[in-house]
Amino acid sequence: MSLRAYPLFSILFIVLTLIFSPSQAAEKTNSNTESIILAGGCFWCIESDYEKLDGVIDVVSGYSGGDAKNPTYKQVSAGNSGHIEVVKVSYNPQVINRARILDYFWRHIDPTRDDGQFCDRGPQYRPAIFYKNESEKQAILKSAAHIEKTKPFKEPLKVEFIQAGAFYPAEDYHQDYYKKNPVRYKYYRYSCGRDARVEELWGS
Repeated sequence: MSLRAYPLFSILFIVLTLIFSPSQAAEKTNSNTESIILAGGCFWCIESDYEKLDGVIDVVSGYSGGDAKNPTYKQVSAGNSGHIEVVKVSYNPQVINRARILDYFWRHIDPTRDDGQFCDRGPQYRPAIFYKNESEKQAILKSAAHIEKTKPFKEPLKVEFIQAGAFYPAEDYHQDYYKKNPVRYKYYRYSCGRDARVEELWGS
């Protein structure tokens, strides 16, 4: 039977059903999706690390922690805005839980420094975990206590825990930078010594 045999509303329903398949709709509108804001130095690198993790739906580079509204990269990178380079990680808690998200974070940064990360210096690059409520704060404290007890290095943890405020997405050219500019990204990451320092702290 041809499409001409169907009423117009039936054709529209079929087209919309094909466009918005159940799997796509579930991923975009899943009410169970949770998110957390994390700061671990250059947001290109944190975004790249988390997008490799099963259960993570989306990672957005951005700015948070300061009072300036709609900050720009120029303002944040100068260190005068009060904001930190962060990522907002959205994930499916049915696939990966908050404890795993946090454990992954600790093991992909240098938690012994609060003056920046790797080759990036300044408060705008300091490591931090943002919490939205008391439940999240307690989960972060529990994660930190576990890391403190099991970490393979002697230096104390210096990651800051901050009450979450406004999150401002970074400019478009920063999003998925490691995909858009793979050569420049790999050179930056290598020359910054990020992976070498992480391996030195946590092992391979």
